Amino acid sequence: MDRGGVRWKSRDAATIADADPMSKIIYQLQSSLEQSQTCGLLSGSAVLIQAGSDLTKLLNRACFGRPIITAPPTSSCSLKGMKYKLGEQQSTDLQWFQLGMEEAFYLSYSLNCLSICCSTREGRQNLNPEEIWRHMKEKQKMFLQHYKAYSHLRAKNWVVRSGLQYGADFVAYRHHPALVHSEYAVIISSESDVRQARLTTWSDWQSTLRLSGSVAKTLLVLSIVPRGNKIEETSPTCLDDYDVEEFEIRRWMAEKHREDPQLGKDKTNPHRNALAEKQKNGRHRT
Repeated sequence: MDRGGVRWKSRDAATIADADPMSKIIYQLQSSLEQSQTCGLLSGSAVLIQAGSDLTKLLNRACFGRPIITAPPTSSCSLKGMKYKLGEQQSTDLQWFQLGMEEAFYLSYSLNCLSICCSTREGRQNLNPEEIWRHMKEKQKMFLQHYKAYSHLRAKNWVVRSGLQYGADFVAYRHHPALVHSEYAVIISSESDVRQARLTTWSDWQSTLRLSGSVAKTLLVLSIVPRGNKIEETSPTCLDDYDVEEFEIRRWMAEKHREDPQLGKDKTNPHRNALAEKQKNGRHRT
């Protein structure tokens, strides 16, 4: 993927991004989650975590999750009728964050820095990767393909957010959205499930390209290709049996691909060029 579509939001945004690369921010977030032994609470199609001021800043800088409510300064906080014990450490500036399934599984499985649990009558129960995997696949039919695409971009230090408002699966930013506009509208294509296929007709391609172009984004199609015919999807280890192919799609603009008229002029014979120009103008008048 090239750098041609970078649109920084201010003159010094690129300098700020270079001084604080996303890879460094992700490493700091990973270390913070490991040290704090943060546990996310599984809630439907999301994972909720409570964060102090330092972790909140890191989550915002790394663009993971969205803040939803401010937790009261007590030893236990209720959210949607569920009690979630915070443990011995208490703080007055705790913040609830809601992580999407791809975000939570990336922190839990790929970075191995977040535990995920569920609330039961007996209390909090930690889940292993296989249990988390089954739950998320039940909640989202295309979770395998979406997560493979999400982790593929995140591993390359792209910031990945939902692309629903742009008619895409994801949008990809080179750095924090406060510094730069998103460059790519990402569509996920899967060969293993034709029922969920997109961009199957020329009209689909045209409308998608026009939409992405109208919001100044390049269309990036990520094709999730299985390496074999039959792959067991009962465990997240099956992700290693899939490859990601990138296709950057752009509209062909005739006016941008015409030959420069200056290239055809004979610099050694200015009289011939003047005659050719006069003949050209004469044809235009007729």
